[in-house]
Amino acid sequence: MGLVAVNREINFSKNYSYKEFPYKTPPEILKGSQKTYPVVIVGAGPIGLSLAIDLAQRGIKSVLLDDNNIVSTGSRAICWAKRTLEIFDRLGVASKMMAKGITWEKGRLFNGDQEVFSFNLLPDKGQKFPAFINLQQYYVEEYLIERCFELEDYIDLRFSSEVIDHEQNKENVDITVSCPEGDYGLKSLYFIACDGAESPTRKRMNLSFDGEVFDEHFLIVDIFMETPPFVSDRPERWFWFSPTFHEGQSALLHKQAENIYRIDLQLEENIDKKKELDPERVRKRINKVVKSNNFEIDWMSIYKFKCASLDKMVFDRIIFVGDSAHVVSPFGARGGNGGMHDVDNLGWKLASILKNNASVKILDSYNDERIEAAKENISNSSRATNFMTPKNKMAKVFRDQVLDLATSNQFSRKLINSGRLSVPFKLGGLKLDNEYKDDPLLGSVYIDFPILDRKGNRLFLTDVIANSYNLLSFSKMKIEFPFDLNIISVGEENNQDVDFLDFEGKGLERYTVDLNYLIRPDGYIVGIFKEVNIKTLERCML
Repeated sequence: MGLVAVNREINFSKNYSYKEFPYKTPPEILKGSQKTYPVVIVGAGPIGLSLAIDLAQRGIKSVLLDDNNIVSTGSRAICWAKRTLEIFDRLGVASKMMAKGITWEKGRLFNGDQEVFSFNLLPDKGQKFPAFINLQQYYVEEYLIERCFELEDYIDLRFSSEVIDHEQNKENVDITVSCPEGDYGLKSLYFIACDGAESPTRKRMNLSFDGEVFDEHFLIVDIFMETPPFVSDRPERWFWFSPTFHEGQSALLHKQAENIYRIDLQLEENIDKKKELDPERVRKRINKVVKSNNFEIDWMSIYKFKCASLDKMVFDRIIFVGDSAHVVSPFGARGGNGGMHDVDNLGWKLASILKNNASVKILDSYNDERIEAAKENISNSSRATNFMTPKNKMAKVFRDQVLDLATSNQFSRKLINSGRLSVPFKLGGLKLDNEYKDDPLLGSVYIDFPILDRKGNRLFLTDVIANSYNLLSFSKMKIEFPFDLNIISVGEENNQDVDFLDFEGKGLERYTVDLNYLIRPDGYIVGIFKEVNIKTLERCML
């Protein structure tokens, strides 16, 4: 998220024991020798950890450096979208996240204390994952670190190791690291900056990171509450414009794991930050929201936020990923989810270069695609913020009129913006030599559906999507391909020629039965064909 720190965080948590991880002497100090690694990643947050796992699963070794030895404090990123859960599933942590997290699909929107309308984020069922789960970032990091330890033959995870300098040349990147035993150097073929919104890597390179900083302050409070009297039986996203408990401002509420509730309260522009973080003052504010004093403050912080992006994410052997490359406001859950989409886009391309000798030009597609995705996320985020916090009298009049009309007017509801929630960016500009270039599925991430294998096991399409290119076909392929291609043949129950059965008919609802769909390793449909041949497929592959 594009949070701009304006004061220290305050952590009271008794409900989570923050995991600390041991420092180990690096081989560069132990042996006094320097080695060149395929990839060095700086920043062991969700993005850096996920990229290391992604690369490991593709057979690429990496060193992952982090300047501390503890998971993130406070809830931070909490909303993980369906596509991100599919990625986490591929990385091997989604089952833990689903077991711990809070599943939700419904959002409710209020004007004052009156409910304006509610909405369902995943009306089309029959997919493996829900629209969203809420799970605190510290749990996500904990599960990802555990997964890294399982892949220790490929991931060298080094805590208490701060990158203090780097220099790129034609052959590699020279990196200087400070650790408890002193400074040491190491080299990498690629250096990946996952070091967050305040990225030291970006600052060392003196890269422009201009954007819009919004004047309004927000108070984030995590509270522990066993029996809240103010929410429905099922977890939901609640958003208020000018509620009576917080007149003239906006408020947002989410339930998280272990009976932790996240509350965001908009504050005035000019505030006394120390005063606003006084625990007793915060308790009084929260008491008005939850209409009870039976809660504990777990963590709180005051922040402003920023929407900004690099105009370039790939600098030869140095690549920016996640918040180091782009930041947005927290409304819409586009920060963490957008960063995971970066990981999904980059991992297979980097592995193709390092393992399969693909052209380095493939990284241009990462740069171009994710820059456009960042622009889209920033545009959505900025529009949401401007609607929530009108910048002039006329903008406020318009906002208030829209809210008043929305109670009874379906059209007006489309104009309300409390954060357009994260969905994958759609690829544009695909030059494909086939008659289906205008198909709305082209350039989109595949749509999941339930299937049966020939043994009768219930699966989903997402379970059989491979790390390579995939060809989804509704007939049996009789062509042999001279490249790595995972063929997924699906048909109705009486079709004996296919490998999987569309036993609920959801596949035939979402795709066209006589067409074939080429799916990239990151899930994007980049080709739709009636007749499949090798040359046509190759033209669609990077």
